[in-house]
Amino acid sequence: MSVVICSLLWDAARHGRQTIRYDSDGYHLVRFPYGAGDESYDPWHMHDPAKGGGRPSKFPDARSGLIWPSHDGWGLLSAMVFWEPSAKSIEYRSRYVRDPLGLTTGYDSTATADSAPSRGGQYRTYLWQLFVHPDTPLGLKVSARGVGDVKLATPLMHAQFKLAIHTDVKTP
Repeated sequence: MSVVICSLLWDAARHGRQTIRYDSDGYHLVRFPYGAGDESYDPWHMHDPAKGGGRPSKFPDARSGLIWPSHDGWGLLSAMVFWEPSAKSIEYRSRYVRDPLGLTTGYDSTATADSAPSRGGQYRTYLWQLFVHPDTPLGLKVSARGVGDVKLATPLMHAQFKLAIHTDVKTP
C-alpha cells in the first residue's frame, strides 16, 4: 500500500510568535511556514502557497494553515501543540476541519477534543482518520478558553500538523 506524507512544523523560537486570532467559530487556524527545513516534509506539495487563491499565500496568512491532499485516499491526521504556561483556568480545545476557510467544499469540522490544564506543561497530541480528497483542504484549529467560555490569547510555543494518505484503499 502506498502512503504519501505531508509533515509541517512551526516553532516560536525559530519562526517567531504566532498571534492567536479567533475565527467566527471560536478557533484559531494554526499557520505553518512554507519551504523545506526543520522537520517539515512536503515532497507532494500539499502545503503549496499557490493553492487556494489567485495570489501566492505568505506565512502567516490564513492559507498557510492548509494542507491540500495530493491524492484521494484514507488520511491519517496527527498534530502536536505546545501552549505557553498560563496562570488562568483554561480549557484547551482542538479540531480538524475540512475546508476551514470555505474555499471549496465548505467548512466541516471533525474530531473536536478538549482537555483541562495539567500540573506540568501544556502539551497535547491529537489523532484522527478520515477520507481525504485533493479539492478539500484540511486545517488544524485550536482554542484556549477561560471561565464562561471566554477565548484567551494564550500563545502557542510549538505546533506540528501531519497528513499520511493511504492511496490504495481496497474495496470489496
